[in-house]
Parts: sequence; C-alpha cells; structure tokens
Amino acid sequence: MAARRLSSLISLSSSSSLGRFSRWGRRISSFSTSAATDEPIINPSIQIDHTQLLINGQFVDAASGKTFPTLDPRTGDVIARVAEGDAEDINRAVAAARKAFDEGPWPKMTAYERSRIMLRFADLLEKHTEEVATLETWDNGKPFEQSAKIEIPMVVRMFRYYAGWADKIHGLTVPADGQHHVQTLHEPYGVAGLIIPWNFPLLLYSWKVAPALACGNTVVLKTAEQTPLSALYVSKLFHEAGLPPGVLNVVSGFGPTAGAALSSHMDVNKLSFTGSTATGKVVLGLAANSNLKPVTLELGGKSPFIVCKDADVDKAVDLAHSALFFNQGQCCCAGSRTLVHESLYDEFVEKAKVRALKRVVGDPFKTGIEQGPQIDKEQFQKILKYIRSGIESGATLESGGEQLGSKGYYIQPTVFSNVQDDMLIAKEEIFGPVQSISKFKDLNEAIQRANASSYGLAAGVFTQNLETANTLTRALRVGTVWINCYDIFDAAVPFGGFKTSGQGREKGIYGLSSYLQTKAVVTPLKNPAWL
Repeated sequence: MAARRLSSLISLSSSSSLGRFSRWGRRISSFSTSAATDEPIINPSIQIDHTQLLINGQFVDAASGKTFPTLDPRTGDVIARVAEGDAEDINRAVAAARKAFDEGPWPKMTAYERSRIMLRFADLLEKHTEEVATLETWDNGKPFEQSAKIEIPMVVRMFRYYAGWADKIHGLTVPADGQHHVQTLHEPYGVAGLIIPWNFPLLLYSWKVAPALACGNTVVLKTAEQTPLSALYVSKLFHEAGLPPGVLNVVSGFGPTAGAALSSHMDVNKLSFTGSTATGKVVLGLAANSNLKPVTLELGGKSPFIVCKDADVDKAVDLAHSALFFNQGQCCCAGSRTLVHESLYDEFVEKAKVRALKRVVGDPFKTGIEQGPQIDKEQFQKILKYIRSGIESGATLESGGEQLGSKGYYIQPTVFSNVQDDMLIAKEEIFGPVQSISKFKDLNEAIQRANASSYGLAAGVFTQNLETANTLTRALRVGTVWINCYDIFDAAVPFGGFKTSGQGREKGIYGLSSYLQTKAVVTPLKNPAWL
C-alpha cells in the first residue's frame, strides 16, 4: 500500500484479528477506559539477543563496560540491560563509518548494487515483522496491532522507496554564457550522524537511514535511551542482507553523552535529529560550534485541528480524536489544539467526551487495545502535571485526568473544554493523551489563533467547502496541512516544520537533498560546434 494512515487502527474493534500475530490476542471484556490494566500482562516469548553496540559490523560492549536498563512501560520492570555508549564509543563508530566511506566498497558500488542490498533488507524486515513488532511494542508501549500492521509495513515501504531512488540520483548539464561545459554532481556528504526519538523508533530509523544510505553515505545512528532494542535488531538484519561493515553503526546511550558527542564530532559531515525543540536547539548549537555541519531538524509541534461550521460533527469528532490520541498522544504532529466553530462547539464537546470514555486502554499486546502506557515515568508525570495545570487554570475537565490502574504508566484519555490560548495546555507540547478544545467565531480568528503558536509542524482542517479549505491551506504557517484527514503518511510525501518545529524535510524526493551536496564542474570548450 503506497499510502498509509497511521491512525487507521484507532477504530479497530475487539474482534479484529492479526492472523499469524494472533497468539498475543487475549481479548478485553469491555470497550472503555476501564480495560484491565491491573490484570496479568502478556509476556512476549522473544529472546533479547542484541543489547551491545553495533560498530564496524560487530556487536561490542561499550568502552566503559557500562550498561543501562531499558524498561517495560506496562510495569516499569527491566526488559534488558543495554550497552551505554558515550563519547569514546561515538569516536569508534565514527572512525568505522569514516573508513567505510573513504576506503570501503559502499560509496564505490554502483547505485544499483546499493539498492539491491536495501531491497534484500526490506524483504528480511518483512519476514521478521512479528519479532520486530514485538520488540517495538515491548520497549515502547504502543499497541502491537499498530506496530505489526501499520508501522513495520511503513518501514519496509520506506526502504523500498529509497532503494528505488538510489540509481536515479543525477545532476544537470547547465548552459553557460561562454565556451564552457558545466555540469552538476550530487555527492554524498560522507559520515551522517542520525539521532532518532523514542515515540516512533523504527519509523524514524527508516526516514533517516534509508535516504542516507541510498545517497551513498555511511551512518552512525544514536538510538533513544528509552527504546534501543528494535534498531539493534533490524540493523543486524541489514548486515545479513549484505551491508558492508562500518556502513551502519548503532550506538545506544544518553543525549548529554553519546548524543552530544555525535553532534559535535569534527568528522561527522551531516547531522539529522528528531526530538524536542529544546534539544534541537542544543544539537544545532553543537553542530555549528564544531565543524558547522548541516543539520536537519524535525522538532516539536502544537498542531491546530480546525473544525469549520459546515463540518459533519460525528466525523469531525472521530478524526479529531484519532489526531490527538494516536500513539498515546506521543506524536509530534498530534492535533493538540482542537478549534471548533462556535455553532458546533457544545455538540462537539459532548461527543468528544463520549468518544474518549469509550477509548480502550490496556496491555498493548492484547487484541483491540487502542492505547497503551506512556513511555516512562518522566513522561507520565509530565503529562499529569499538565493536566493539573489545565484544571488550575480554569479549563473544564470533561473526562479522564488521572492515572489508569495502579501499575505501569497508563493515563486516562483526557478531554478539556473552555480552553483559553494563554493556558499552558494550549501553548506547550504535552505529548500525551490530552485533548484541548476551544471555540472560534470566524475563519479569520481561527487563522490568527492557529498561527500564533511558535510551532508550525502540521494542521488539520475539517470542512466541506473547497474555498474554505483553499483559504486555510495557504494561510496556515505549517509544514503539512491535512484536509478532512489526518496522519496520512506516504513515503513520497515530504514532512517537516516551519518556525521552531524544525528545518529541512524528510521523506520523498525532498529527503534526498538532506544527504547530498551539489558540486559544479566547469570545463573549457575549444572551438565548440555549438553552445
């Protein structure tokens, strides 16, 4: 499937089936937020084999010998201990990547040969979907159905997409004023440092690794400390597909140590980071103050979801619900500012409350679960703090607002109404299952308020009027506008933000430019037959 809707699993009923994944399918007994988060959990029957760093094609311990725990967000228990990379390990990984670029076969292969390795990897990834999805859910807490049926197929598609681009990257012949032949070349940067987040570990792995390798770069990837397992596993598969040693190196570790070392490394030629705006500014500063390496940033968001006066309320409620609550609300482009026309507001709020109360929360390995736990204790407490702030600032708590169950990091789907623009829940990125609903009078007000945010990642527009859609599409200062849909992602569609939501684009043909340098070559022509 060329296009995938990330939120398409939100409406799955408890009777849905995963076919060969159904062994995880212990069904829930009710369609509500009272799904039994305190019932015995499902223990995945997969062995954790890869917890070391991957450097120069080999799994190795951290130079310090240190490890850190990666936790199950359903319980807070330790899944495994993982090698804790730091600056010395980044140095080792960069050295391996540099040697692979300067002396190894990867950049000297034909682009077609590189594409064949990427395609073999995609086939292996598809073959091992169950294991990879299990690791992703276990380490992250997202529903297994989401991992297995939506996200892993999207990762496979991304690698196949960029494998197809590998042998279609070419420059131009440029007419010059005078007797000169001018051509442009698109060349890989060299060593690309890639830093991925914890909310979509493998999806962002594919958004960065696939174009970087297709363009002929070598890679040092730093995983999020909360979710290191899946990237290590699939990178092993990549080497089984024939990837030469040193081309893809994976270092697990923490931002202030491994992340900072990668960002400031003098032998890294290109950097790409996805995460919070605050951390993005630090990464950009480190890159600038080292070797001025170019940086692609995909950062935070506070995306408006605008429900116009001609909207079908029932459809708008469902779409706004999935736009916010998908992936436990841990989505940079979540529709976290729901702006509803005043004529529909009361009806919308009541139906949004009812929909939130029906949301199925529980063990993400159970069939039919819509919402698992938040990623960790820190994020869990941060979300609850924002909820308290909403209550204290005078917003109306329509539903939720508390921890669900007594273990793990589950939070009730929460809906606030009467939210004012100066409240923290309206201004700051919560990154959790908290819907904030405000009303507006006319289109000009909606545009002004939507654009008042310092963020500019995405926006949703729900209207049946083409003129209204066109007006909003051009007026909203964001990187993506979804009209009567949300979270529609395709390998060919660029993604990135305006303002403090980032710089540069990922995915599609635009994603290639992030990993290529343009060189002009000028040669004199003597007695040319034509110019």
